[in-house]
Amino acid sequence: MDILAFLIPVSLFLGGLGLAAFVWSVKTRQFDDPQGDAERILRTDYDEHPRED
Repeated sequence: MDILAFLIPVSLFLGGLGLAAFVWSVKTRQFDDPQGDAERILRTDYDEHPRED
């Protein structure tokens, strides 16, 4: 039972960290173009070979 005193705060901290990362990504408009992503997957003019830099 002593391990729960350690695991519960750690899990709450990690969950809060994940929630903060999600809120940050929404506020910085990381998910701003869902329609473009939906159409990009259906395009036929894609390049099968990667660019050589």
